[in-house]
Amino acid sequence: MELKLNGITKSYTKGKKHRNALEDFTLTMTEGVYGILGPNGAGKSTLINIITGIISRDSGSIVFDDNGDHDYLSHLGFMPQGMDFYRNFTAKDYIKYIMTLKKYKTADDNAYALDILGKVNLREDADRKIGAYSGGMKQRLGIAQAIIGEPKVLIFDEPTAGLDAKERIRFRNVISSLAADKIVILATHIVTDIAYIAKTVVLMDKGKIIQYGTQEELCADAAGKVWECETNSSEVMDCMNRMRVSNAVSTGGKYTLRIISEECPMDGAIKAEPSLEDVCIYRFGDM
Repeated sequence: MELKLNGITKSYTKGKKHRNALEDFTLTMTEGVYGILGPNGAGKSTLINIITGIISRDSGSIVFDDNGDHDYLSHLGFMPQGMDFYRNFTAKDYIKYIMTLKKYKTADDNAYALDILGKVNLREDADRKIGAYSGGMKQRLGIAQAIIGEPKVLIFDEPTAGLDAKERIRFRNVISSLAADKIVILATHIVTDIAYIAKTVVLMDKGKIIQYGTQEELCADAAGKVWECETNSSEVMDCMNRMRVSNAVSTGGKYTLRIISEECPMDGAIKAEPSLEDVCIYRFGDM
């Protein structure tokens, strides 16, 4: 199973200003989770909207399993950013409503709706009105509607915005459980959304891929550029203003800083193993 994006380009003109939102974006994806990671304005949502057919592309092609440029949309499931719901629907009725919109037929729609809700841990809440759901439950309902019809490609755009830490973990676990036989595309600027589940991480900025690979490959490229050191509390703000600091931990009267730098940033600093968050600071600065 392959989804091939070939030379996707999209530009916008506002007044006399011309800007490329995407420029020759080329990537081939197979089964597993792909984390599309970049700062706000990198072009992530533009890419997602083009893949899902919401907006047109200026040039390039999208091909699923070599079946041509028009067939792949029937294989997509999509959860957009900031998804809204009908508050007075129950979750089960909402799933059945989306089944109708997708023209998806089963022998027993009620049983299928309950099965779908069970996959996102909402079966026991199937008859509650969506207006009474928490933010995390609504996000899981968004996943549920995306997987109706067993799509081969699942796409999530900034899916954990506004969720607390517990619901972020729950979301990651659900996505990971669905990814074995699907292509999952997760676009976000939040590193922890993908740090534990992405097979491949795609770093993009200003409409271009700047680097992609496994997390191990990306971290290996940043080796030797991550440092840890101690400084006094009176100096920590000066360090954070002058350097790329990915983390600062207070330890009594001192701070342990994690600094991204091509060269040793200060006396006493020692090299540290890079994390994906360090890689992002190295590539993007402050996201």
